[in-house]
Amino acid sequence: MKYLHQPMLLLLATLMLLPAAQADDEIVVYSARKEHLIKPLFDAYTQKSGVKIRYITDKAGPLLARLKAEGANTPADLLITVDAGNLWQAAEQGVLSPIDSQSLSANVPEHLRAPDNSWFGLSVRARTIVYSSERIQPGELSSYAALADPKWKGRLCLRTSKKVYNQSLVAMMIARLGEEKTQQIVTGWVANLVAPPFSSDTKTMQAILAGQCDLGIVNTYYFGRLQKKDPSIKLALFWPNQQSSGVHINVSGAGITLHAKHRDAAVKLLEWLASPEAQARFAALNMEYPVNPAVQPDPVVTTWGEFKGDPLNVAEAGRLQVKAVMLMDRAGYR
Repeated sequence: MKYLHQPMLLLLATLMLLPAAQADDEIVVYSARKEHLIKPLFDAYTQKSGVKIRYITDKAGPLLARLKAEGANTPADLLITVDAGNLWQAAEQGVLSPIDSQSLSANVPEHLRAPDNSWFGLSVRARTIVYSSERIQPGELSSYAALADPKWKGRLCLRTSKKVYNQSLVAMMIARLGEEKTQQIVTGWVANLVAPPFSSDTKTMQAILAGQCDLGIVNTYYFGRLQKKDPSIKLALFWPNQQSSGVHINVSGAGITLHAKHRDAAVKLLEWLASPEAQARFAALNMEYPVNPAVQPDPVVTTWGEFKGDPLNVAEAGRLQVKAVMLMDRAGYR
């Protein structure tokens, strides 16, 4: 018996999960956004339009590999994934197709979508400073770079550099400050760490709550999840770089696949997801910010206060990702 190559195995797995022929009123979505964050929206769209949505959820890397392996045989019409770095990679590897849509261009700010319109942000997350409200005063804080100051030695906790969220943060710092200055900052962070980097933002915040450290850097929605469980939690968010480049922001987003069998229907779904009708719910399900500037955030998210976000195109997070990974390695940030 001959062994099947991996691409063929991936294709067979897809065919087992999905019908050989899709109906005209169906769309297939590959999503790195978890089921509980997309199913309510898909159900609402189906009820509104009559279009059925079949979806497969997985991590961003495996989904991208799957799309590449399937090639023209892919059943996927739409790819939803998290972080501009992942979206940029998908476009760079040729699995997405640019979209000419007045609706999307109107609803998604230019710096939150691909320069060639191959992908569009659908929700915004800020990666910001979180600190112990018992041991730190907000007046002590200022910028990401200031976390490299020796006064924070033995007081800083960070998530691993292996996560794309931190890679994107450092990539955007490179875009703003250059490699030399960014490496100085990241080296300072490493020198101030009280413990090896944690595997998640949640564990980082738990270490702060336990008194192991006093502050760290996290995505806002992880803070929101802990706050939802315990409204009196002794943590607070600080918006850095307000006198300069602004808070580092990123997106979850989507693009139409290159070989979409139902391109027009998939474009209509993507346009709806960026519309005011869907935006508030899309963001609120994960305690993020709507990408559509006409839509207000969830009331809980609003309580965190307003901030100036970095207006640099988030695609830079993907373009400079390799340099960011190499820089973090040189700085000893694991």
